[in-house]
Amino acid sequence: MGTLLVTLVFMLLVVLAMSVGVIFGRPPIKGSCGGVGKALGQKDYQCEMCGGDEANCKKRQS
Repeated sequence: MGTLLVTLVFMLLVVLAMSVGVIFGRPPIKGSCGGVGKALGQKDYQCEMCGGDEANCKKRQS
């Protein structure tokens, strides 16, 4: 029973730590256009959401 309570408290602390930004009114984390392929510098990578047009990603994120 003690292990269960310790685990529950730990998980609640983790959730609280992850929600600090939301609690203080900051905007949520947003993805970037292109994701991992663009970050790794792949020349011919196209974003699955926008097909390479960053304006489409901005429209979808708004």
